[in-house]
Amino acid sequence: MRQTILVVDDKHNVQQLLAEFLTGQGYQVRLATNGKDALVSIKEKTPDLILLDVMMPFMDGYEFIKVLRKTSNLPVIMITAKQHESDLIKGFELGADDYVIKPFRLSELLARLKAVLRRSVSYDVIKTSHIYAGLKLDKSTNEVIYLEAQIILTASEFCLLNLLVQRAEQTVNKADLCRYLIENGNTGLESTLKIHIRNLRLKLAENTNNAFDINSVFGVGYRLSVMTE
Repeated sequence: MRQTILVVDDKHNVQQLLAEFLTGQGYQVRLATNGKDALVSIKEKTPDLILLDVMMPFMDGYEFIKVLRKTSNLPVIMITAKQHESDLIKGFELGADDYVIKPFRLSELLARLKAVLRRSVSYDVIKTSHIYAGLKLDKSTNEVIYLEAQIILTASEFCLLNLLVQRAEQTVNKADLCRYLIENGNTGLESTLKIHIRNLRLKLAENTNNAFDINSVFGVGYRLSVMTE
């Protein structure tokens, strides 16, 4: 079955360019002109990945991700003309999986798209699930469950939490975590790693009543542990 890509962009020429290119690469393509239309489209049929423009009317890309991440960990690649690091960091903080800066080569976009798709399904080939102090990671679905409640994570956050759980109570150095991100198709920059770790801390705190913490080990890396009284 062909994978479906939802292209969200208010410019007709960009929609048509991406639709023609991606269709030629074997993907099914659906189109939306803003964030509100994209949310409606997702309810009708869930895509495998979203290509998301930032500047759009009615609901821009940032606001769209805020809403989406409340209920879904669908892979999102942001397409943006904004090149300031603060803009890119904002996208990652809200839950984007990757980004492409305009103008871009279609070959680069395709490579990033394939990498994010691989990462989102990479755990399907691993049969076992990890359980740590009531925190369950189901690698067949990329779901995180704590006390029967699901914690919504992006594919990148799940990837990092998976490694931290495997090495729970041990310090995982930054190089290993960055390498793990790269192996799973993500940008392995230390600045990006810090954003993902910060987001993981917040989500674990909010969804487990502060049962876990990701401790920073200065100059070395991070360690997942159970909070004690």
